[in-house]
Amino acid sequence: MANVRPYLFYDTTSSVCSTCLYPVEAKIIIKDEKVYMDKWCPVHGMERVLIMDDAAYYRQCREVYIKKPEMPRNFATKMEYGCPYDCGLCPDHMQHACLSVVEITDNCNLACPVCYADSGPTRQTHRSLDEVRAMFEAIVKSEGEPDVVQISGGEPTMHPQFFEIMDMARTYPIKHLMINTNGLRIANDAEFVERLATYAPALEIYLQFDSMHDAKLQVLRGANLVKTRQAALQALNLHKLSTTLVVTLKKGLNDDEIGEIIQEGLRHPCVRGVTFQPIQDAGRVEDYDPLLHRLTVSEIRRKIAEQSNLFTLADIVPVPCNPDTLAMGYALRSQGGGAVPLTRYIDPQVLIDGDSNTIMFEKDEGVKARAKEQLFKVMSTNHSPESQANCLSELLCCLPSIDAPEVGYDQVFRVMIVQFMDAYSLDIRSLKKSCIQFATADGRLIPFESYNLFYRDQKANKLNEIRTELKKGFEARRAGRII
Repeated sequence: MANVRPYLFYDTTSSVCSTCLYPVEAKIIIKDEKVYMDKWCPVHGMERVLIMDDAAYYRQCREVYIKKPEMPRNFATKMEYGCPYDCGLCPDHMQHACLSVVEITDNCNLACPVCYADSGPTRQTHRSLDEVRAMFEAIVKSEGEPDVVQISGGEPTMHPQFFEIMDMARTYPIKHLMINTNGLRIANDAEFVERLATYAPALEIYLQFDSMHDAKLQVLRGANLVKTRQAALQALNLHKLSTTLVVTLKKGLNDDEIGEIIQEGLRHPCVRGVTFQPIQDAGRVEDYDPLLHRLTVSEIRRKIAEQSNLFTLADIVPVPCNPDTLAMGYALRSQGGGAVPLTRYIDPQVLIDGDSNTIMFEKDEGVKARAKEQLFKVMSTNHSPESQANCLSELLCCLPSIDAPEVGYDQVFRVMIVQFMDAYSLDIRSLKKSCIQFATADGRLIPFESYNLFYRDQKANKLNEIRTELKKGFEARRAGRII
């Protein structure tokens, strides 16, 4: 009888050791319908990390939802040490920035127990206007006309020149600005919100909204914030400022509130959707076990379907630019606070292979082609909300199931899952497709995951150590000392 391993060997990849951050080989295995990454470091041994808890969904991501890479216009760094040690972007990166992040301060008015940036009240450093300008320049050089740029921190509204930065952003061909905020200033400073509203409509508030319960917010944010978040939403509704609720999920803490938060979002006219982000093991992470508390995209997707009366599994599909880490579903708001899901009406397979046999479009071939084109645009994250709404409007004209020839952005409601890999789960194949990137003042764009692992603050010291060792090995090989 053959000696058979108790799992399916699916693929190989590369990663980093979660202890030393040096490059390691890895293999992807499927066991009991779950997907794991097995890594081996010659110093620290083996480790197995859960990647997806639904093998069928993972295989869809890997085998169906793939598309040709959309590249940046500029590569700021060269290939020298290999991914992820050359970030900037280097020519080996396979996706431009769907969303670029400009961090303008390390200062924050909260000291959250969970903060990938490790910001807080004790950190007083603000980026200068020259530094911020250099970040905008880097983004424009890479993207041409960036669709979405997110102003972040720290708490960006704490920057003493916040509105000067907003005005500066408007001098660049940036189509849409986001403000990543905890909402404290929005909740408590009416004059600030009134001025912020003057930057609409090409502005969206990315509002931290982790729980409906103060006890859970104490764990994640170290403060009672339920009343503050409601006050912020009241102000945003008043000024009709488009808002996305952003939920940092911790397994066993607030992952039972997914449906409740979706329903809360539908209750507020200003809310355009909810983004769920499982904790990334980076920065300041208190009381978090990366193995015990790890949430995968497939598990969050299933919880959305289980807890929400709006979305089913068929509505939450991989985003083709980086299907391993991004999933998305769209709905159309209806009267009375409800919504009608859109994603289920189109087989997303049409995005990949052009097969419309299972889709009940109108019979005109031109209409079918246009509908497929518009759906492809809708499922891309590199669109401003307004352009997404226009795509939805054109798409809905092609669907006999929905009569909605005119759709504005205020009628759109989306859910999104954004999983940022960490040292445990880092898959270099996925990292090469990362489309959420930090801008730096020295002209680089760095993928979110590698920035937090290697390029933020003092972590560059570890990066330089690894580069030195890799360089020694390369030089030895070039000299013929290693065969």
